[in-house]
Parts: sequence; structure tokens; C-alpha cells
Amino acid sequence: MVNLNDSIKSSDHASLSRSSGPRIIAIANQKGGVGKTTTTINLATALAAARKRVLVLDLDPQGNASTGLGVSQSDRSVNAYHVMIGEAHFNDAILDTLIPGLSIVSSGVDLSGAEIELIDFEDRLFRLKSKMADCINDFEYVFIDCPPALGLLTVNALNASNAILVPLQCEFFALEGLSHLIGTIDRVKKTYNSTLEIQGIVLTMYDSRNNLSEAVAEDVRDFFEGLVYTTSIPRNVRVSEAPSHGKPVLLYDTSCAGSRAYIDLASEFLKREKLLVG
Repeated sequence: MVNLNDSIKSSDHASLSRSSGPRIIAIANQKGGVGKTTTTINLATALAAARKRVLVLDLDPQGNASTGLGVSQSDRSVNAYHVMIGEAHFNDAILDTLIPGLSIVSSGVDLSGAEIELIDFEDRLFRLKSKMADCINDFEYVFIDCPPALGLLTVNALNASNAILVPLQCEFFALEGLSHLIGTIDRVKKTYNSTLEIQGIVLTMYDSRNNLSEAVAEDVRDFFEGLVYTTSIPRNVRVSEAPSHGKPVLLYDTSCAGSRAYIDLASEFLKREKLLVG
């Protein structure tokens, strides 16, 4: 198991000594293939390795976070879909992973139909928030892996969250896609969740040898000054291989560049949390 206690200063740990319940953070980007799920499972793993109590909520019908944390299909008989439509209690869907301190509410293919089924519920925009209430107090952080779309599931995640973390691939259309997401966040804040904040933007699939990566990173840092993490996640073959083995890269290859980047991200994440929450 990765030991982050050597990498994170003791002052960073103080960010979790709060009595107001867990921090709920949606990890979202309406564009697929940006490293959203990879960031979710590896940041969660890094924090769990640093002895934080972490829950991952897989709200993406593709279920990649569940797969990446080693949850078999047979263990998903009660998952986020059943919770959202009222067939199961939230607590009954929480599974332990092989990583101490890290639990998950898995996803299943049925969740793809939840967008339509939820329309009939009066509380369709706040259903996740109400289902989670009083069920997550044992955790310090809850990370919601959102689907790559700005539909009802993502809006539910934003309404239930304290903050949103945005993984952003270093590519040509990155800023255009991000502007749409920022617009959705603003609408949610004005209408449903006034306390929602952007926790940060994480640059993913960064290649320092690529002029486009450098240009995109510079533009994003200039445009969203103060929101962009110093740590960027590099393109790394080990990061890509890890999910097929049902493991986060931090367990698959602890020493690779991707693992080192996620350790740095976890350290920076806790420092930000201390500033945001105290």
C-alpha cells in the first residue's frame, strides 16, 4: 500500500478535523475521455492510503470506477441505480474495496435508464442528496464520479455536493468544453445549490514534449487563475493499463510517473481543502 503520510505534511491532515460532516466532491466534465474516472479512483486511493475514510460513488452508467476498483459484476446487484429509484437503501449499496479505508457505491448498466425513470419523481433533482443524507457520516470525503453528460444524474451530483473537481485534458477544444460546464455550475448555484464551489481544475494527459499541451496548460492557467492545480497528470501507459487489471495505478505500479503525480495531487488537494474549509 502506498504510504502518503511521508508525502503529506502533518499540517495537511488537520484539514479533515471537522464536525460538519464529510466533504462531498463531484468529479465532472461533460466530455468523455478526459481522465475523470482515473482521477476519481486514484485520488480516492491516495487519500485512503493516507488514512482518510473515503467513499467513491460511481454515478456513471459505464461503471468504470467500479471496475477500476476491482468490483466484479456479481457484486453490483445493489448499486447506485437501485438507490436512485428507491429500490434499495443507500447503506445497502456501500461495498468495501480491497483498499483499507476506501468504500464504493458501484454502478450498473441499469443506471443508463435512470435519467428517464427519474423524470416521474418530484424530487428528481435532489434525489441523490436525500438518499445520501445520514448515510455518509462515517466518511471524510465522498467523491462522485459523474457521467460524461450534463443530464439529471450530473445535476443530482452537483446538487448533493459541496464542490466540483474538474479534470481537463490538454487538448485543443478543452477551454470550449470547460466553458459549457462552468455555465452549468453557475446555473446550479443560482437555482439549486448556492454553496457549490469549484474545488479546482486538474490538467490531465499532459505531455511536456507536446507544444499543444504546453499551450493549453498556459491558456487554462491564465483564464482560470488560482483554480488550476500545480500538479498535472502526465500521459502514462501504466495509468492506462491499470483499470484492465481492476486496480488504481497506485497499486498497479507505485513507482511510475502517473502514480507519483497522483500522490502529489493528493497532497495538493489536502492543502486546498485546508484553505477552503479550515
